[in-house]
Amino acid sequence: MNLSFLPKHSLPSRRAVLRGLGVSMALPWLESLQTWAAATAGQPTDQPPVRFACLFSGNGFHANEWWARGEGAEMKLGEVLQPLAPFRAKMNFIEGLFNAEALHGGIHSAQTGQLLSGAKLAPNGAIRSGTSMDQVIAQQIGGNTKVPSLVLGCEASLPNVHKNYSMVYSSHISWSSPTTPATLELYPALAFDRLFRNEPGRADQSVLDAVLEEAASLRGKISISDRGRVDEYLTSVREVEQRLQRAGKDQRLQGWRPTLQKPNMPRPPDGRPQDIDQHMRLMCDILILAFQTDTTRISTLKLNNDWSQLRFPHLEVNDIHHLVSHADSDDWLKVNQFFMQQVAYIAERLDAIQEGEQTLLDNTMLLYLSSMLNGHHHVDDLPVVLLGGAGSQIQGGRVLNYKDQPNRQMCRLYLSLMDKMGVPMDQFGDADQPLAEI
Repeated sequence: MNLSFLPKHSLPSRRAVLRGLGVSMALPWLESLQTWAAATAGQPTDQPPVRFACLFSGNGFHANEWWARGEGAEMKLGEVLQPLAPFRAKMNFIEGLFNAEALHGGIHSAQTGQLLSGAKLAPNGAIRSGTSMDQVIAQQIGGNTKVPSLVLGCEASLPNVHKNYSMVYSSHISWSSPTTPATLELYPALAFDRLFRNEPGRADQSVLDAVLEEAASLRGKISISDRGRVDEYLTSVREVEQRLQRAGKDQRLQGWRPTLQKPNMPRPPDGRPQDIDQHMRLMCDILILAFQTDTTRISTLKLNNDWSQLRFPHLEVNDIHHLVSHADSDDWLKVNQFFMQQVAYIAERLDAIQEGEQTLLDNTMLLYLSSMLNGHHHVDDLPVVLLGGAGSQIQGGRVLNYKDQPNRQMCRLYLSLMDKMGVPMDQFGDADQPLAEI
């Protein structure tokens, strides 16, 4: 990648890209690239972009342990939120917001299908919701990156109808149109390929092997600190590749093909599912890589469905997620903390990646939601945690309480977040004004 031969008008404005046979890999933000950037429309080109990710888990949280009080690094947290304690100064704990449409219809599907849109849902097994806020952003700015939005999940969609509403609503939080849930990628290997491969047929070749020559050339053209960033990034890519390869050999990921077309034994009794902890961690790593490389700036990660059937044998919890959620037990607390540990892992990794004077977490909005406050189906006060600073646009270390305010639509929060992603709107869902505090 000999940038000295590029004419000035063709110099990259945001990222350099390493290219190899069948592969293109966007580089992380590098301070050395500032001198390459061509000014466009008077906008600053030397700042990292803002990213947005929404993580979701269904069925709410332990009713007695979902709370935060105080401010800054001294903020007190309930047991559910303890994994986020290192990030209190970069966190907003928001309470009192809700979606009015979630008060109608079925308890699970009708509380989830409009979580990111506030839209009215079609009943009687029909499918009609609203375009979710992540996809509104992607439709406006997604063309700036290789992947407009990355929609990941760790539990397959539910096909049935529950209390007169399609369970498709319970299985999707991202909607590309009112009648089309965004395509949900459940397989880490395929999500990884979407980020980095141009030719699916070359899946036997390491992504790094394909771009090593250009990576070596790049090292001589960037600063010493940027070399460290590139080396750290390439190491992360290699680690994820190797983990995917090992998981594939163990027959735990897409790529393994069964040797039988149908079972040669009776159906066994219900037992341990396939390593949900490894599945979630791989999806977290892929989201981090996507942001680190600027391959996408918008992502959703659905850790499970509402009305989830996931099991957690690694936590020594015997019942499925949905059943555990109906009692504020020690098992429910363990499951809650397991999900929160995924959020904390992403925050920790993002906060360890420097982008100029800030970290990737400082340049990200990491939103964590559930479809209800607790397992008793309370939807008049949705649980919301927001991590990151959106490029110094959001102050952290706060508890924001809207319970006693007249205009507490969840979509007001979305208007604020969309504006910080460069997609200002006069109205979204049932809201026509953003939250002034966000």
